[in-house]
Amino acid sequence: MLLNGIFPPITTPFYPDGSIYWKKLEHNVERYSRTPISGIVVQGSTGEAIMMSDQERRDVLRAAREAAAPNKVLIAGTGIESAIETLKLCEYAAHLGYDAAMVRTPHYYKAAMTPTAMLTFYRTVADRSPLPIIIYNFPSATGYDIPAEVVIELANHPNLLSIKESAGNIDKVKKIYEATRHVKRTVTVTEQFEAVTGRMLHEAKQAVAVGELVPVGALAGGSGKPSSAAVETVGSLRTRQKEVGFQVTVGAAHQLLESLDAGAVGAILAFSCCAPTACFEIYQAWKERATEIARDKQTRITEAAKRIVSGLSIAGVKYAMDLNGYYGGNPRLPILPLTAEQKTEVERLMANIKN
Repeated sequence: MLLNGIFPPITTPFYPDGSIYWKKLEHNVERYSRTPISGIVVQGSTGEAIMMSDQERRDVLRAAREAAAPNKVLIAGTGIESAIETLKLCEYAAHLGYDAAMVRTPHYYKAAMTPTAMLTFYRTVADRSPLPIIIYNFPSATGYDIPAEVVIELANHPNLLSIKESAGNIDKVKKIYEATRHVKRTVTVTEQFEAVTGRMLHEAKQAVAVGELVPVGALAGGSGKPSSAAVETVGSLRTRQKEVGFQVTVGAAHQLLESLDAGAVGAILAFSCCAPTACFEIYQAWKERATEIARDKQTRITEAAKRIVSGLSIAGVKYAMDLNGYYGGNPRLPILPLTAEQKTEVERLMANIKN
């Protein structure tokens, strides 16, 4: 699965009593699906997954899946402290049609989280999971920072495709990238070299099955035009194969450009929940090697991203979403909503960042 680009780890909307506001969840996912983001992460840290019951996690995964556009990569947050419970959620996400599973580092029994324990945990999950696995490292929340050496060793596992590195350590990003460059994998992409999801393939095959007209050339592996032998037709969808390495993604929007320069291929950014297009513009300018534009776009969001995400956390992200046409609302207790003074601060920071 190709993980290039920007992925919002979407929030979970709640009613004032703390119950899940399903209509607003669907509204947010549908709106994200119309932006240039590459995909959506459901039930990550910003989604307050740790505050939910197992049934709520499953229901949120299902509702988001049903509302998402088929061309957006769907990543399920499936990390639970034990390997067995993590695998159960991976299996459920696969059943729904998710494309990958993001598994945070176990951390509660910190003294037991030795390199050997972490290697064994991720290898066990990756061996048995029907979905490819993304390691999720978020030490400011877990109090545990997975060593680069452990990640580098895990990168050789064929079902471990990526890490979301949220430690904010650019040197670590660079070290992981450099040490895993030998890893080579093949992923399916569109003719435009964008990710192909399982849902896209399913819809393409269904279109042909129900009699949708497809050009005769496409049925033979072409479109009636001269075509590269590298292009393959799956149902009504034309695809290619692309070689990728161990894909490093990051979680700090205020360091996005620096992280991309260090070897990251994309980012799962809490700040993109309220400003998906502003984050995408940095990635796009970097991809096109428009260095000055990328720097300008990065400078535009840096102060807001750092303060809102790192300083005000989920409550700050949710209020910023309210300002930009998404539904944020309040987090679940014990996280408190913003004060009037904090809201004024967010309004100032987001004044020129509209999405």
